[in-house]
Amino acid sequence: MKHLIFLFLLISHSLIYAQANNTWTKKSDFTGLKRERAVSFTINNFGYLGTGVDTAEIVHNDFWKYDPTLDTWTQIADLPGSVRRNAIAFSINDKGYVGTGIDLVQASTPGAMTLNDFWEYDPTTNSWDQKANYPGGFGFGVYFATGFSIGSKGYVCCGKLGPNNYIDQLWEYKPSTDQWAQLPDFPGGVRYQLSSFVIGYNAYVGLGTDQDAYRKDIWAFSAATNQWTQCTDLPGSQRSAASTFTIGQRGYVCLGTNGGLLDDLWEYNPFNDSWSSKATYGGTPRKGACAFTANGRAYVGTGKGYSGKKASIHEYNPSQIINTKELDHNITCYPNPTKENIYLKTNSTKIKKIEIISLKGLKFHEEAYNSKINLQQIPSGTYLLNGLDGNNNIIGQQKIIIQ
Repeated sequence: MKHLIFLFLLISHSLIYAQANNTWTKKSDFTGLKRERAVSFTINNFGYLGTGVDTAEIVHNDFWKYDPTLDTWTQIADLPGSVRRNAIAFSINDKGYVGTGIDLVQASTPGAMTLNDFWEYDPTTNSWDQKANYPGGFGFGVYFATGFSIGSKGYVCCGKLGPNNYIDQLWEYKPSTDQWAQLPDFPGGVRYQLSSFVIGYNAYVGLGTDQDAYRKDIWAFSAATNQWTQCTDLPGSQRSAASTFTIGQRGYVCLGTNGGLLDDLWEYNPFNDSWSSKATYGGTPRKGACAFTANGRAYVGTGKGYSGKKASIHEYNPSQIINTKELDHNITCYPNPTKENIYLKTNSTKIKKIEIISLKGLKFHEEAYNSKINLQQIPSGTYLLNGLDGNNNIIGQQKIIIQ
């Protein structure tokens, strides 16, 4: 009998552990009104969510702070300027940035204004400071664009100017000088309701819709070279108004619309340019939802479902968190820089394979783990050498320079 009890407890513990990862958990509803088409960002493991459209079709400029430890929402200072929907938001160096959008529910309503103003939020003073206007869209502003940050810079890509008028522009914002610069256009063509996530120094941008159809393509933008590279398409349905986030060295796409509403979740591995299906969203299918991350978890919610606008929020716990900073000690490469051969040393018994990729994510070499690798066939440059386990997860990584 004791053996049966022990076996039951062991199985129960195993099931609980197995369910702890790649799962969704219901959290406290967003305290503001039910809404869609809002924006969100993260500062110091706190989530911030605001603007958007409520159930009465009223557009807002309020903002709220989420504490994931306490699972509570607190209202903060309203965004100055106009109310707005379908704006962009990102964070840089412990500051939040929000801008663009449109001030009415229906863009065709007389007096509707496409916005180009841009604001910085300081959580230490709970205040907003107006910054240089977004100059893209030929100076008329934009809505339905996507925004992201890489390092110390922010970016706004594509969007809609008005009925049947879209752009493929990419603009870079530098907070240190409060200046904008136009960069190479998005190569997928004009696009709106698109999505983006960032891993390292690359942003992955795509999906959305143009004048004709929903899209599922993904393009990598390198902040190091200001160049675009096409990646593997999202395997799931084409979609717009999706929600995206990054945890560690993995990107995620969930929810959205392809004419109907979606609730699937896909994980992107930039090191082998591949996608894998993950746990279905914990709430109901929806579009126009917000997503932010804190403490290695993602929080996804609000949006519009089949029964109307939503306030519900769900937390996603990934299967594992691949963090480059934690991996750097697992594998040593020498000499580095090198011209012909590089030697590897590791204490890990789990590294089964080695791959070498460029900083743009292009794979140049792959072989079974070997303490000596010949690099003569790889062009000069800076690369990432990844150590992979038997499931192709990155468990060791070093930057190498080939002369």
